Amino acid sequence: MFENTYQNKRVLVTGHTGFKGAWLITWLLELGAEVHGLANGIPTLPSLYEVLGLADRIKQHHEGDVRDLDFVKKTVAAVRPDFIFHLAAQAIVKKSLENPLDTLTTNLLGHAHLLEAVRELDQPCVMVMVTSDKCYDNREQAEGYAEVDPLGGGDPYSASKAAAEIVVQAWQRSFFSDKNSPVRIATARAGNVIGGGDWAEGRIVPDCIRAWSEGKPVHLRKPNATRPWQHVLEPLSGYLRLGQMLAQHSELNGEAFNFGPQAAQNCTVLDLLTTLAGHWHFDDGAPKFKVDEIRSFQEAELLRLNCEKAAGLLAWQPVLHFEEAAALTGKWYHHFYQKAKQDMADYTLRQLQFFLKTATERGVEWAFR
Repeated sequence: MFENTYQNKRVLVTGHTGFKGAWLITWLLELGAEVHGLANGIPTLPSLYEVLGLADRIKQHHEGDVRDLDFVKKTVAAVRPDFIFHLAAQAIVKKSLENPLDTLTTNLLGHAHLLEAVRELDQPCVMVMVTSDKCYDNREQAEGYAEVDPLGGGDPYSASKAAAEIVVQAWQRSFFSDKNSPVRIATARAGNVIGGGDWAEGRIVPDCIRAWSEGKPVHLRKPNATRPWQHVLEPLSGYLRLGQMLAQHSELNGEAFNFGPQAAQNCTVLDLLTTLAGHWHFDDGAPKFKVDEIRSFQEAELLRLNCEKAAGLLAWQPVLHFEEAAALTGKWYHHFYQKAKQDMADYTLRQLQFFLKTATERGVEWAFR
């Protein structure tokens, strides 16, 4: 898979102790990569990174803050990575309103510092810089946003992601734009991922699972808000495919790509939780939902992505239908809380294998080359 692009290659994943990072390094290890991680501690308890025992499987863990330029430079110099997947971020919208400067400095300087560290590396390196679908100036339009649409941000989190995109573009054009540049960079925009092992606060699925595991009702702010829900493995397949194609094709250097589900998967919050509930055992009957009347912050009702560019240039497309993504998510948490916590690494790998098998059966091109 991916033409053995990552076999025996040094891969640095920032934010590797987070939800998406743990799934990504699980996949990279299966691809034969030598994985190194950079993160500022363990972000949640429980932690998917710890549940899967990944600390014992990666080559080295570098602990520190991406806002510390000296630390980032030393880490990159020590690892000398062939590939970098930059996931480290403050990724919670609610937290960005509570501490906007922390969000801005983490999400903006993290990108700038990593780019500076690679600029001094003086060796070939492919960088996939992950931002967010919220980098767009969201006017809640019905059609999906394409990569040429304006960036913007109506809240500190969105603004930090738009700013990160601009910083990456500036460094790429200023220092890595030559067609023979040893460093190739692209940004990846995705959002609203679901999947087992996410315990971040202020996100609907983790909040829901925590409530259900304690026999409590789920509090919903906007039950009818529509989101492009996708399983975490969908954008990760895009990141890996982007890394592969970027290494092979210099003309992709400096490009941005959206990774999202099919338009039909823009379902409501209530649709998602109702589907999840079908894979959870409730001792006292049906799940309970409670709509909170007080809105602690403004949230967009609608956000969609146009992924035609990824389909055309990367031959990438999503794999799972909405019900399948929700089922994998619900089953993972059900297994963790109500069955056997000790075999979660094997269970997680089985879900990855199911995803890959489904991609192959459906003729998804990235699964073949």
